[in-house]
Amino acid sequence: MKVPAAGEKLGADDVARLRAGMALQMDHYGGGRLPYVCLKAKGLVQHMAALEGPDAGRVVEVLDASGGYASACLGAGHPRMQEALRDGLERTGYVTDELGSLERTLLLEELFGAKGLWANRFPGDAYHASGRNSGSEGLELALRLVLESNFDRRRMAPKPERSERRTILAFEGAWHGWTQGLVSLLNRRHYRLGMPLPATETLDVQFLPFGELAHLEAFFAEHGRKLAGVFVEPIQGDAGILVPPAGYLRRLATLCREHEVLLVADEVLTFAKTGRFFGMTDAEGPIPTDITVIGKSLGMGVVSTSMVIARRELSVRSSGAVSTSDLRPLTSAVMRAGIQYLSGEGLVERTGPLGEMLRERLRKDVAQAFPEVFQDVRGLGYMNGLELTEKASGSLGRLRNRLLDAGLFVEFMAGAGRRSRGLRYLFPAMRIAPPLIAGEADLQEMVARIQRGVKTFVESGS
Repeated sequence: MKVPAAGEKLGADDVARLRAGMALQMDHYGGGRLPYVCLKAKGLVQHMAALEGPDAGRVVEVLDASGGYASACLGAGHPRMQEALRDGLERTGYVTDELGSLERTLLLEELFGAKGLWANRFPGDAYHASGRNSGSEGLELALRLVLESNFDRRRMAPKPERSERRTILAFEGAWHGWTQGLVSLLNRRHYRLGMPLPATETLDVQFLPFGELAHLEAFFAEHGRKLAGVFVEPIQGDAGILVPPAGYLRRLATLCREHEVLLVADEVLTFAKTGRFFGMTDAEGPIPTDITVIGKSLGMGVVSTSMVIARRELSVRSSGAVSTSDLRPLTSAVMRAGIQYLSGEGLVERTGPLGEMLRERLRKDVAQAFPEVFQDVRGLGYMNGLELTEKASGSLGRLRNRLLDAGLFVEFMAGAGRRSRGLRYLFPAMRIAPPLIAGEADLQEMVARIQRGVKTFVESGS
């Protein structure tokens, strides 16, 4: 199929073919998928065509402010990734974790070795790593590591001194994944009802509102001796980009250490987007964790992958965590090349000041200009959220289409909804999490297109 230039139209047969192709893929959105198709992309620009309406088939240039669920940190078709794939295919091989791999060794050495990029946080003599296909799979392994830490493999029974530690603490509004073990960590009945119970029927999951220190202190004082682990996102993504107050995450880490509780950081979304590689960082430096799971941007938008970084004393029973995808050589080559590029070009660090500039523009030019649509702007680095008003939330789909008409692709997060302890309801939020290659001019253009799209949305009464 030949892709027309922007402003031109696809033929009727091509539109019908693309509609049919879209229908062949399972719809996970209950009929709410966007009626657009991406025809090609380069960098931050995607060429899209509408599949419905009077402009069906017309090709438009759309600026990407989402990075494909915040995973394509180098945009589309980056030369460094093309080079990494070519080189990786030619020389790395395909061995599984049963054998060593030169490419895997180079990756892990550069990250966790004596002079490794992350050795100050995860020194190789204290931590080891495993790879998985996705963030959900990585967090499943993290949950298994927590549970296995309480289990005596010789007796095949709980350790007597840990037998009462059956509680996992998670947070309201959190998103850790779809898989069977992880839905128990979500306080959303919609995702749990009708699903199989986790194999660990005795596991008790408790939830607290995120970022509320007084409730955290009280919970540990009452239940600390029963806790096995805590799962936390440094910034809650699906809840609407909720940033905890200063000191909250460090205090959480201290409480976990004092009560001998394993702390699991879900950095699948926050990895490389907060001005640092890891969101579990504050003014004092790295915040200690027992297990950290990274993903999304780790695959550079080229491969779907995740990495679980855990203290060396944490492991699973023999063959209990074998995975076909555990740091395969080609995947390691992509990660290694990408991390080298991000580090060498300073792309992660610059998201800090550029993110501050972006949020200021979003507050002034968008939220304050359209108070009937937005009520809050939150974020850190290239993770930013504009919370909708209750009225605008009811027209979220139409708002997103107006933004596409204005040449901008964004995603919307569900929001934390109704929270406990008398905290206010949190409505859906528009997430601005562009690829890390986006510079100042790109961010300014994104804000301008948001303005145009929202203006049209307001003026049309929808």
